Amino acid sequence: MSPTHPIGVPSHLPPRLTITLWDFSWYTMASTHEPFHDLDAAFDEAVARGYNTVRICAMPYLLFGEHGIDTTALPFASMGDGVGFGTRWYDVTGGVVLDGRRRLTDLFEAARRHDCFVVLSSWEYQQSPAFLAGREWYDALAAVPVTARHHVMATAMADLVQYLKDHDLADRIAYAELHNEVDLSRIKDVDGSDGGAYWPQRPFVSDAVELMQQRHPDVLATACYGIPPHLDMGSVPDNGQVGHFHIYVYGVLAALEQWAGVRQPPPAFPSRNLQDLMRHDAPAFEDYVKRTEPWRLEATGVSASMFYSYDWIDTARWDRWLYENYGQWREAMRQALDDRLTVLAQWSDSHSVPLVIGEGWIGYTPLHAEFEDGPVGQGLAEDAVRRCIEVGAWGTVLGSNSAPHHPGWQNVPWQQRWNREFLGS
Repeated sequence: MSPTHPIGVPSHLPPRLTITLWDFSWYTMASTHEPFHDLDAAFDEAVARGYNTVRICAMPYLLFGEHGIDTTALPFASMGDGVGFGTRWYDVTGGVVLDGRRRLTDLFEAARRHDCFVVLSSWEYQQSPAFLAGREWYDALAAVPVTARHHVMATAMADLVQYLKDHDLADRIAYAELHNEVDLSRIKDVDGSDGGAYWPQRPFVSDAVELMQQRHPDVLATACYGIPPHLDMGSVPDNGQVGHFHIYVYGVLAALEQWAGVRQPPPAFPSRNLQDLMRHDAPAFEDYVKRTEPWRLEATGVSASMFYSYDWIDTARWDRWLYENYGQWREAMRQALDDRLTVLAQWSDSHSVPLVIGEGWIGYTPLHAEFEDGPVGQGLAEDAVRRCIEVGAWGTVLGSNSAPHHPGWQNVPWQQRWNREFLGS
């Protein structure tokens, strides 16, 4: 028996979304020999693994905002000489020049050829601007008053949707998010402070989602939360047409980061514990930080300490620490996963909207670390997918690392099996 469409899902969209997270990498990693140089090949691989949906930073502000940037020849760059080569999402070659709107059209045309759908989002108040050769994208975003950012992003996203309609490609839109992780991005600072994660920005998020719905009542619109307030779901606006949330349980990973001081600034960084996990050929931190421009670090929000840790960690030692200490965190991590999925499903049911888990499950790891893609991480992911099936989620990722720009992409049979499991639920 085929699964039925959840309440509120248009009939032209799939009854289940199996999502691979292409984020901003579909344009930052577009050089020859990078994973997204050939979009048709990337879609071929996605479909072969059982995916029917990609989730992207559609760069709406860059492509449709009022900033004067020439988007017909956008030069993309790396983070700096050797910076990011071991950091997930940041191992970018750089040097590619793209026509931004043409690239968007190419992606949607390829999605149609492969019968896939696209979740529209934006990482522009998080990472994306750091990959442009110059800082003009970052500066334009920073110049938008904090109380106007939600409105500006919603207007840009609505204009982007109209552009896709004008090119007869809007049927490929699964739904549109105001911005990736409104609670964890610089879009959130609506009161001018770091305390604007939930309640202070609630009316701004609600108004922005309403703007998108008024402009395009035929396209589902919503907000996206990186750390869903599962103990205070009343702070989530009521008008989102999709319950889109992320679940990272961290647990043992957070314990490792705290023990090693991965995110600590100097002079506490690098700690003795972290040095015990580093590669023998790691450069001195003070030499390493000179390889990137300070504004790029500001634009990503990722600290120089974290880049250094992830670029120069001995991943075998990193993974060994996680395996040796996982036992004391196992039940807490699984319970956290279950609790959050239960609450998010209840919220979505009470609002009569479909539930989507757009990212998960353990947390942010070095590019070549294998813990999350290994037997323990896969076991947690399998539990998560089973639970998503039980609560009737419309869509889910198998994990944030299941995408062409991560090593876990090569585990084809596992992805095929669990995408089949979810689609056949």
